[in-house]
Amino acid sequence: MTVGGMAGVLPDVSRETTERLEHYANLVRKWSPKINLVSRTTLADLENRHIADSAQIFACAPTARRWADLGSGAGFPGLVCAILALERSPDTTFTLVESDLRKATFLRTVIRETGLTATVVSERAECTEPLAADVVSARALADLATLLSYAARHMASGGTALFPKGATWEKEVADAQAAWSFSMTRHKSGTHPDAVILQIGDVAHV
Repeated sequence: MTVGGMAGVLPDVSRETTERLEHYANLVRKWSPKINLVSRTTLADLENRHIADSAQIFACAPTARRWADLGSGAGFPGLVCAILALERSPDTTFTLVESDLRKATFLRTVIRETGLTATVVSERAECTEPLAADVVSARALADLATLLSYAARHMASGGTALFPKGATWEKEVADAQAAWSFSMTRHKSGTHPDAVILQIGDVAHV
């Protein structure tokens, strides 16, 4: 992958940010065969399937002092958002929650090598001490009802949760409303025609 290639996916970021994203992508490609960070089918289109997809989550986020990314895995969207924040929101600190120790080691490696303002918590989201985050994100982690239980635990008062969802998002919303009340704004995904990003607040158990 070249810097120009990444710039083609995210043309509105600085050269420094582009280079960080490129270095991150190279680390994903290097580590993925060993610890299964992303599937082989999506590794070939990493820039669109994972990096651009994660960057649009950052674009939906309000200004935040503390950002918590749950079930971070390979760092999507948490690490992508943290890289973008260095340029656009440098006071935002990130906490990445990942219970898999090998993936947590990978996340710490990327943070160290790209100079990010982020920490990794090697625990399950439901067991981690409440993080009082202004923004909570999670991608491909759980159904919406479960994600709302995590948001209720880790979101600060007045905070925002950002959850990308696929074609069945309407059913997930309906199922979640049986147990939770919440406000919601739907953003159409720019990378998947049937996907959305759900921007959620005011989470409370029914």
